[in-house]
Amino acid sequence: MAKDSQSVRVGANGKQGLTNSDLNKLWYRWQVGWFATSSYEKLETHGFAWSYIPFAEKFYADDPEGKKELLLRHSQFYNTEPQVGTIINGIVASMEEDIALGGETPNELPVSIKTTLMGPLASLGDSVIQGIIVPTLLSIGMSIAADGSAAGPLFYIVSWLIIGMGLSYGLFRYGYKMGLNALDIFVGENSRRIMDAINVVGIIITGTLAASMISVKTIVQIPMGSEMSALQDTLNGVFPGLLALITVLFTYWMLNKKQYTATKTMLILVVAVIVLCAVTFL
Repeated sequence: MAKDSQSVRVGANGKQGLTNSDLNKLWYRWQVGWFATSSYEKLETHGFAWSYIPFAEKFYADDPEGKKELLLRHSQFYNTEPQVGTIINGIVASMEEDIALGGETPNELPVSIKTTLMGPLASLGDSVIQGIIVPTLLSIGMSIAADGSAAGPLFYIVSWLIIGMGLSYGLFRYGYKMGLNALDIFVGENSRRIMDAINVVGIIITGTLAASMISVKTIVQIPMGSEMSALQDTLNGVFPGLLALITVLFTYWMLNKKQYTATKTMLILVVAVIVLCAVTFL
């Protein structure tokens, strides 16, 4: 669609379209501006409008009214997940480019697309980013830091920057290249496959970390003829880590099924440990 030195596209009005440099500015200004300019009233709106200032200067330098209309279009309420949601930025960029070049795209369409897509992509993005990727990376980082290693927090920071920035930039460019067709990866069977794959990876990593970091052992002794045998040894022979698994599943049940807060869940676990110690189970 675009090259650094010269845009591939030239409009009916003689204007040249977006170059790679222009697209990178759009993406970068959104990436650094969506949160820095966020407000309780309009959330990410100002960041989106701010990202279009270079665009406005490029295409509407001699058209103050056109520049005003562009920035007003993108000053309406907007809020979505900022990494996955950049596909909207890419789609809108291709539409705004067509408008600026005198194409047939209606001026109202970019705003309609933003309004229509920001909710569904916020839901999908939060599920993937906040629900799977961030907890998984934090779990790995905490396991590395458990022995006092500074590599734990560094792992999280670096890995999140690589994944977050890479995902954001890739989806932005894909959205610009494909237009509305870019949404095919987020609907129907494709979206289910992506979510299933990410969920499986997240479950495997969570299970591995739980097995390696959670240790629950009982001190109960059971009679075996004339001798006493440790119940823990019997459990280890049948199902190693059974008590740790029960603890994890109980915690999951409280957080996910009962919708308890993290603080309430921890207090319940503390009380449970005190009671089990009092009855000499732990």
